[in-house]
Amino acid sequence: MADNAPAKPSLLDRIGAWLAREPRDREALVELLRACYDRNLLDADALAMIEGVLQVAEMQARDIMIPRAQMDVIDINESPDQFIPMVIQTGHSRFPVFGENKDDVIGILLAKDLLRHYAGEEEFNVREMLRPAVFIPESKPLNVLLKEFRKNRNHMAIVVDEYGGAAGLLTIEDVIEQIVGDIEDEYDFDDVEDNIVPEKGGQYRVKALTEIADFNAAFGTRFSDREFDTIGGLVMSHFGRVPKRGEQAGIDNLTFKVLRADSRRLHLLQVAKKKQG
Repeated sequence: MADNAPAKPSLLDRIGAWLAREPRDREALVELLRACYDRNLLDADALAMIEGVLQVAEMQARDIMIPRAQMDVIDINESPDQFIPMVIQTGHSRFPVFGENKDDVIGILLAKDLLRHYAGEEEFNVREMLRPAVFIPESKPLNVLLKEFRKNRNHMAIVVDEYGGAAGLLTIEDVIEQIVGDIEDEYDFDDVEDNIVPEKGGQYRVKALTEIADFNAAFGTRFSDREFDTIGGLVMSHFGRVPKRGEQAGIDNLTFKVLRADSRRLHLLQVAKKKQG
């Protein structure tokens, strides 16, 4: 009888059945979650976020910090007219301000506070605008740091080495990026062996670590590999910085669009031939 047929298990029931296996370690847990994904119990976005959370729990500040050499900083001895062009060009909302040298970080300047300078405030004083800087060791666990960011409503921390010198900086966006940064990408693309994968409309997905020689062979280009080994290095050189997701650049007869990047390097590019106008 149809009325006596057993009820179809709900989504929660099926996930619960899988989780009831009690994975022994992190690797077993990830394997279990991927099995749930393969059986459509989790979508790619949810799986990517869960794996990001697990990864963050095992990382330290030194793993993702922006190195000292790449920090955009302000010299307290400079006038606003001297450093404002850099503020506009980089587009950051916060800047470390140093005194004698980059190890001597004396505070954080919020870009929005510069509006008082533009308003023509006669006694505008950068030192008086500074917010306290937060200092953390290189070994700070990212999950602990994220909790402190949220609790104290801080958005930036200066990473210091064992001698107290500035080794780099971290923002709350850098930490969150480790969790949600890959959501817009296909979950299984990194598992594809080919570095160059064709898509619809004559476009290609290209891993940033693709060697320039292999890229030239695939696209008929003649990019030099004397200065850079990978196509990601070539694109970063064109920008003069690490571009953000969604930014585009035209190089020769190709258009490069950043599909995935973090604060330190490129991961995935979309490549297409320029349209002839």
